[in-house]
Amino acid sequence: MNPISWKSVFSLRAIIFTVLGVGLAIIGLQGFMVPNNFLDGGVTGISILVKSFSNIHISILLVVFNIPFLIIGFKKISKTFGVQATFAVLLLAAGMYFIEIPVFTTDKVLIAVFGGFFIGLGIGFVIRGGGVIDGLEVIALYTERKSSFTAGEIILSLNTLIIIGAAYKFGIETGMYSILVYYTAMKTTNYVVDGFEEFTAMHIISKQPELIKKTIVNDFNKAITVYKGERGYLPGSYSVKADADIIMTVVTRLEIHRIREAAIKIDPNAFIYVHSIKEVKGGLIQKN
Repeated sequence: MNPISWKSVFSLRAIIFTVLGVGLAIIGLQGFMVPNNFLDGGVTGISILVKSFSNIHISILLVVFNIPFLIIGFKKISKTFGVQATFAVLLLAAGMYFIEIPVFTTDKVLIAVFGGFFIGLGIGFVIRGGGVIDGLEVIALYTERKSSFTAGEIILSLNTLIIIGAAYKFGIETGMYSILVYYTAMKTTNYVVDGFEEFTAMHIISKQPELIKKTIVNDFNKAITVYKGERGYLPGSYSVKADADIIMTVVTRLEIHRIREAAIKIDPNAFIYVHSIKEVKGGLIQKN
């Protein structure tokens, strides 16, 4: 395993994102969720649930429940990640212990929406800083390699059990609101991590391939890849077919509409489809 990259751990970007993320998570937990026994899943949800059964401070529970996940992250992912995640968890625990934030509202819908929003922002910023404040995703990724289930399925299953526990302890209504918290937090986290620069693969099949290629490359300054294929095979005219260029380019979500409109202007009958991609590495990726 590679040694710890202290340059990454103490980089200004990592520190700013981690501190900002932890601060936002504290606002979500103290200002909305913990006083009202609303859960968002993961280690924070487990900690809030266990806190209701005991007098143990939530800061201690956050550290204790994250320890096994941090160890797995340190051993199975990277030492640098393990250090950054440990720093984020300890900072969150310290903030929950020493910082007091008044409850902002008692409206259950506002608690669910804004509690999930702030905790989602916090988790997202910490991830962008290189760490985590909820170790459940670590164990999900590790378990994914050992079983036939995906990380998303594992996380969903574990969080379902946590929310069932919330419904048992605090009532069905609180359990239902906790689902809203979890959904809001998940969507917010995904948006912060992916941001406006989430990459998407756009494929275009047209009768005017050369003009569309030139437009994408010259007008939008995007690199393209061209696959050789066939078009046709339509119901009722299966035998009708023709060679076709399948034009593929990697774009951000802000570029999809502009390139689609440009392609349709060239060929109103162009076939266009897009799909999200998890990671882009190598090649020429131009961010506009």
